[in-house]
Amino acid sequence: MDPSEATRQRPARLSVGVIGPGRVGSVLGAALERAGHAVVAASAVSEDSRARVAERLPGARVCEPAEVVAAADLVLVTVPDDALGPLVHGLAETGTRVEGKLVAHTSGCHGYGVLTPLTTIGALPLALHPVMTFTGRDEDLSRLASCSFGATAPEPLRPIAEALVVEMGAEPVWITEEHRTLYHAALAGGANHLVTLVAESASLLGAAGVEHPGRMLGPLLGAALDNALRLGIDGLSGPVLRGDAETVAGHIAELRAHSPESVASYVALARLTADRALAAGLLKPQDAERLLDALQS
Repeated sequence: MDPSEATRQRPARLSVGVIGPGRVGSVLGAALERAGHAVVAASAVSEDSRARVAERLPGARVCEPAEVVAAADLVLVTVPDDALGPLVHGLAETGTRVEGKLVAHTSGCHGYGVLTPLTTIGALPLALHPVMTFTGRDEDLSRLASCSFGATAPEPLRPIAEALVVEMGAEPVWITEEHRTLYHAALAGGANHLVTLVAESASLLGAAGVEHPGRMLGPLLGAALDNALRLGIDGLSGPVLRGDAETVAGHIAELRAHSPESVASYVALARLTADRALAAGLLKPQDAERLLDALQS
């Protein structure tokens, strides 16, 4: 596509308002400004949020949510998942004028249906979820260039949703409304539980006398993640794949002694690993039987 055609397909420059300019909202607002839009208003309650507005969105005036909506063509609603529904209902019940305005939330578990109270009075709903962890540090903005967004919207608004994501430097991935919760469960299970697993591994290594667990785990876990992303279950290694039931039983015994709270998760994950390896033909049925016996003891 030539540059002139790309320019014609980009949405017109928008006035942007941010409700909840925390780690996510302040970064997305800054990314939209970098793309040529203007963040004109933000609703910030905490001192941290006000500081982020001052630092990342200096052109935005701080005001109430209804005033943010009034000032904007595109409203980014970047509040926690549990606060999203009540906020949307509150805006609708107080008669906030949203006709013709784009309203985009960034919740992973919700599609655009959560915005129905505003959609019924004229808002144009978008669900734009950045598949990235935000730390509040400066590198958050640069990380957008390597991440995907789960995008969901009514079909007529799909080009706008995708164009906004592209303008922020990211890749739009279309998620249907009915698959939104499954999509989010997959992401949360992978990213959140990964942190827990790594922290637990590091803690156990520390108990085993390893002075720098992170240094030991880094190459191993980096290779395991790379294998999993490239090869799927074919990238599996370790005692479950080998059918080493006695080794697995020994692990469980040691965990009961040193970290009893982690036994249930180890057993559950070992069973899931065995099931997947067996289904893929990587684990022999007789070895799987011995493993299951060890996991039930």
